[in-house]
Amino acid sequence: MDNNFLDLKLDNYKPLRDVVFESIRAAIISGDLKPGERLMEVQLANKLGVSRTPVREAIRKLELEGLVVMIVRKGAYVAGLSIKDITNVLELRGALEGLAAGLAAGRITDEEIAELQAIAIDFDKALLSDDMEQMVIKDVEFHDKIFKATRNERLVQITNNLREQVQRFREMYIYNYNKSKELSTEHYEISNAIDRRDVDQAEKMARKHIENAEIYIMKMVEEME
Repeated sequence: MDNNFLDLKLDNYKPLRDVVFESIRAAIISGDLKPGERLMEVQLANKLGVSRTPVREAIRKLELEGLVVMIVRKGAYVAGLSIKDITNVLELRGALEGLAAGLAAGRITDEEIAELQAIAIDFDKALLSDDMEQMVIKDVEFHDKIFKATRNERLVQITNNLREQVQRFREMYIYNYNKSKELSTEHYEISNAIDRRDVDQAEKMARKHIENAEIYIMKMVEEME
């Protein structure tokens, strides 16, 4: 088990169980805890410096999110990533992102365009400073801004239901991708197409963005296997 994630960041405003949950969850998403790795309550509790109770609660919550699987008489394990999982989630996300970008190109306000472009610039700054955590945050903000600009609440709701599954792939991608400058370029391609109100190009660029992520993540998972 990797120790890199075990610096528990205590927060006076959050219950300990939430801090423990977020720490273990972050370790799974970033890959510090590998797919198929066993999660032993005692070992995790000792490394985190807490009792077993918040660890047990965290594991149960992670199971509900699909990040952990419970195997009878064996215990808890980090949920695996199969090629089928990746294909299913990212095919759906690609379709939704394309639809959202196309709709946003026809409905976005000038103020929202300025905000979208500012987020793309912030992503660039995080990239230049090698701040992976901030890159993930700005990537989430970028895509959320586009979905909000669609004015389609049902579309936003469907996307939110996929958030946890997509987030795992997003963080794997950004934390491991060795051509992150291309992500920045793709953000500008999408935002520029939306700015021009070019519905077809915005949809095309958004789909390409997700397809590129799918290709890389599938290759990464194949290498892990």
